Amino acid sequence: MKSLPAVTRLAPRDARGVARLSPGGSRRGFAGSIAGGIACAFAVLGFATTAGAADRPTDELALGRYLVQTAGCNDCHTPGYGATAGKTPEAEWLTGDRLGWQGPWGTTYPTNLRRHFAGLTEENWMTYARTGESRPPMPWFNLRAMADAELKAIYRYIKAAGPAGEPAPAYVPPGGKAAGPVVVFPGN
Repeated sequence: MKSLPAVTRLAPRDARGVARLSPGGSRRGFAGSIAGGIACAFAVLGFATTAGAADRPTDELALGRYLVQTAGCNDCHTPGYGATAGKTPEAEWLTGDRLGWQGPWGTTYPTNLRRHFAGLTEENWMTYARTGESRPPMPWFNLRAMADAELKAIYRYIKAAGPAGEPAPAYVPPGGKAAGPVVVFPGN
């Protein structure tokens, strides 16, 4: 079995490559590692809109801002957001990124949502959010889990922010040359 690079391992391994997940050294193996990884991913991404529901803003624009911040939109669509621990100025939010995401689908770049939404009607946005599918890593399926009021709040927040920044690089088909640095997904 091919060993994964250390940076992609979900848990420390023993001499045979079996995951050690508990402090006592019990082994749960590959399935335990995957389950733990999936649980973490859902905790961070999948349920972001329900976390802290008591603190959710009721004003529509404030709710849109809150959702953009907690649902992970900035993580990809705002340059340097993760590297600054979310301290990127709000004026730079959702302006796309030149960091590509490369996998078997080719190379995708986070869209500049501020420019994209400038030409998008609310009806177009709702149709996309309910029926559209994007290339990875965009979690389009999470949009479908949101309530209409949440999607409309996101739309109105982005529209109110207005266009800013430059377009993101264009999609590159599999085998093509990326326009800069990329995150490479397994299977590529």
